[in-house]
Amino acid sequence: MTKDIQESEPDASKHTGRLAQFSYSAFHALFQRYTFVDYATQGYMALVGLIILLLHTPRAPHWPFLLLAHAVGLILIHLLIQLHAWRPAVRGIDFLRHTYPILLYFGFYQETGLLNQMLYSGYLDPHFLRLERWMFGWQPGIELMERFPSRAVSEVLYAAYFSYYLMISGVALALLIRDRRQFAHFISVVSLVFYVCYLTFIFMPVVGPYILYPGVVTRPLPADVMPATPLTTPATVQAGVFFQIMAWIFEHFETPGAAFPSSHVAVALCTVYFSFLYLRPIRWAHLVMVILLCISTVYGRYHYVTDVIAGVLTAVIMIPLGNRLYFKFRLAENRGETCG
Repeated sequence: MTKDIQESEPDASKHTGRLAQFSYSAFHALFQRYTFVDYATQGYMALVGLIILLLHTPRAPHWPFLLLAHAVGLILIHLLIQLHAWRPAVRGIDFLRHTYPILLYFGFYQETGLLNQMLYSGYLDPHFLRLERWMFGWQPGIELMERFPSRAVSEVLYAAYFSYYLMISGVALALLIRDRRQFAHFISVVSLVFYVCYLTFIFMPVVGPYILYPGVVTRPLPADVMPATPLTTPATVQAGVFFQIMAWIFEHFETPGAAFPSSHVAVALCTVYFSFLYLRPIRWAHLVMVILLCISTVYGRYHYVTDVIAGVLTAVIMIPLGNRLYFKFRLAENRGETCG
């Protein structure tokens, strides 16, 4: 009897080993075409889908549709990756395969405004307003515009804030034309930075100083954080072209509760990093514009100084991490291609 048991143990071990090898082979075959940005994007979609499934509340009545959208998105992205592996020479498929994360940024961003109220009723701005006053003795996000209402100053700063959209699209397009691998590096790190910001928006909803404008939120704010007089924008600032452009963008595309950390700051720093790395002729002009953008986020009452600091820290942490992960996955891809 003992001998039979001893003889069966190696057979069981071999069976377990073959099962593990089969599971690994199946996983490898399913995801072998994935790059770092694919894992990051699919991981973000899966994680947020899990958050929706496990933490939904009556404050998010449309959660089943959001969950379905995440499930469909996961499947479609996987099919796109497999389709590109099958037909890599088709230009439209090839272009979409390498640029699809850009098409998802806005949807992910808008979604955070729905999900942050699923998890938290209201916004954390009173705490940030008190923190700013304790740190500085005044409210930069409210008073900076009042101290410098010049149209010339405001136009320069609002133009810098608008340049954020040009930084992302401009650097992406330049690298896509210049070198596909440099573009892949850029989109991988930028996507990681975006996804970290979006996750933070979901769990820490902060509107920004403009929450103090009348009618922005329905729930009254504590009296100790309210300004002595209703918040208004100086007429000289409102007359500016770039102010009006940003006011239109803000009205139609902004989502509430997406101020901390400042994704504008984090992603703008990411774009300038790639200018220093790959687009060196524009690097210094780009850096100056990013510095002005950091100031404009507070001047324009979009962000607290705390948001800006958090955006800088996000970039400082996530850019090196994104680089490390990108090149680690790239090395694994190269080894797989060599073995294949």
